[in-house]
Amino acid sequence: MYIRQKFENMLKGILSVSGQSGLFKLVAESKNNIIVESLETLKRMPVHSTSKVSALEDIAIYTENGDVPLKDVFKAISEKENGGPAISPKSRDNELKAYFEKVVPEYDKDRVYISDIKKVFLWYNALQQKDLLDFSETEDENKKSENEKPEIKEQ
Repeated sequence: MYIRQKFENMLKGILSVSGQSGLFKLVAESKNNIIVESLETLKRMPVHSTSKVSALEDIAIYTENGDVPLKDVFKAISEKENGGPAISPKSRDNELKAYFEKVVPEYDKDRVYISDIKKVFLWYNALQQKDLLDFSETEDENKKSENEKPEIKEQ
């Protein structure tokens, strides 16, 4: 249970703030604002309640079969790159789309824009560089759940 929670909480407290570049870690909350710390510069700043803030744990990618949580997309990128960095978000648009299609083959091409794809790679690379992506817990959990298959009893 703890292992699964740790994986699900991997992106907890990691935020994207509209109008600001990079990712931020939630440090404190108050009535009218939150205090965030830049993952890149480690500088803290207030973010007021009027700002658009997105928590990475709440973001999902549109697919033809529903939505895929961002953490699952990050895990797929990590598996493709053996834990290394992804393609540069500054690559050509057609290269980014082709790479993204290998990672999330069923993504909805009408609703997922190139700007969204660039953000995914930008965020993944930023988190990977800071060593904030750890998928080993889910692999352990998957192996554990495979070994604990219920027995079928005949009556």
